Amino acid sequence: MNWQALMADIDKMFGWIPSWFIGLGLVAGAMLLALSFYRFAVWLLNRAFGARLPLLSVFIERTSGPAQLALCLAAVALVLPLAPLDDTIRTPLTRLFVVAFIALIGWISIRVVDMSAARYLQNFRDVTENFVARKHVTQVRVFKRVTDTIIVIITVSAALMTFDSVRQYGVSLFASAGAAGIIVGLAARPLLSNLIAGLQIAITQPIRIEDAVIIENEWGWVEDIASTYVVIRLWDWRRMVVPLSYFIEKPFQNWTRDTASLIGVIALHVDYRADVPRIRRWLEGAVKESKLWDGAVVNLQVIDADSRTIELRALVSARNAPQSWDLRCEMREKLIAFIRDEMPEALPRERAILIPQGGGDDIELLQRPAAPERMRASAHN
Repeated sequence: MNWQALMADIDKMFGWIPSWFIGLGLVAGAMLLALSFYRFAVWLLNRAFGARLPLLSVFIERTSGPAQLALCLAAVALVLPLAPLDDTIRTPLTRLFVVAFIALIGWISIRVVDMSAARYLQNFRDVTENFVARKHVTQVRVFKRVTDTIIVIITVSAALMTFDSVRQYGVSLFASAGAAGIIVGLAARPLLSNLIAGLQIAITQPIRIEDAVIIENEWGWVEDIASTYVVIRLWDWRRMVVPLSYFIEKPFQNWTRDTASLIGVIALHVDYRADVPRIRRWLEGAVKESKLWDGAVVNLQVIDADSRTIELRALVSARNAPQSWDLRCEMREKLIAFIRDEMPEALPRERAILIPQGGGDDIELLQRPAAPERMRASAHN
């Protein structure tokens, strides 16, 4: 029995089934066969090389979607010319195939960019104290997301241009270049400004990943830099989402722009009888015993004086912002305890002079400055 006779027998047996149903069934069957082949191939590769090549499993997992879509499109491309379909069904399927093929190219491009970025960033895993790592991580993340956005825009535009109505509208829009173009430009201005700001941040880097910043009177760390916004991890674990353009247009504080080390300030008010050199010597010894000190700066100065007290300012340095905060709190607590226990005469107090009135037992309470006002001027000089 030859091939033509077999097809004739099959046609007689299933001649009552509509041809469009058979054609769609062939297309669906080809896609199911392609997906089954993919699952079998993945199982075979994992069984043969999964233990020896762990990177192969990661590669298969990350390329799972594009690979399945590619196999389905290949199966449809083989079956569609043989399917008994008329033009009313074949034409939409062909157009859908073209759109899916364009989407596949965009999907593969995004996967290539993501995998390349991830492979490059494996060399920079510790970004807490490594400024070079923070620089590269910031640049790669921003460029990756900008590139992904551009790929998506190009892919969607190419897919829409396959439709005649959309193509004619796009041509007429570009040809007019009038009010419609202005409206579209104004509508896309926030998106475009943030994308451009992202490129500026990636190049100039006013902020990096894990930078300690103060924005809108809120202190935190740069947790993530997306294509249009920045996520700030605040000290109390809240998240502040800020547009990228904010860091180009408005001022903000970056505590770790050049180095992560910071100098913390501790202010205390003590009495005029305080032994400042003794307090200074005690502070130097206490700071050296702390694990939070980076060994760079420790100092104590009298920075102001008023009618009641003098103001001391202690400077201590730490490796980063969290340790600086903890070191300041630790030294402030220890300074208060030292003055209270070892130098109680240095505690701030009110001074008064009691003057008897008319020689009787009644006395008059008069408050006078503990020190002349000129001491304030001498303290600033």
